[in-house]
Amino acid sequence: MKINIYSIEKTDEYINITNEYIKKISQFAKAEDINIFNKHIAQAQKISELEAKRSYTQASIKYIETKQPSYNIALDVQGKEIDSFKFAKLLEDKAQVNFFIGGAYGWESSFLGKCDNIVSLSKLTMSHKIAKIVLYEQIFRGLSINHNHPYHK
Repeated sequence: MKINIYSIEKTDEYINITNEYIKKISQFAKAEDINIFNKHIAQAQKISELEAKRSYTQASIKYIETKQPSYNIALDVQGKEIDSFKFAKLLEDKAQVNFFIGGAYGWESSFLGKCDNIVSLSKLTMSHKIAKIVLYEQIFRGLSINHNHPYHK
């Protein structure tokens, strides 16, 4: 199984924690952390919310519209809140899962419409860097559940 986490962030201040989870996940799957922040996004965020959302879609859509079959999950405040067991089910029987963490303004509805699922990690507002750590922990927990590893207990 391959898991890609695409995020729009300037820097990863918590790279050591991210790498720790990538190592833990590696016993079950290959995980890759991909930062897709670029100059266009930086400029668009200064113009307007609409332009920012548009730039997030432009930077991310190519990872959904590939020939490689994958299950695509966007993290969004409007998404469904699920528990760890339902999250684990999202990972079952998939060859590749792509997670998308948007920028400060969230996603365009057109991007969300191309995803297979939309999930909210919490009703709480948190920085994208913290959301990414929570996501990695839930991926490890979900894979642990699916493989009957004692971590999830």
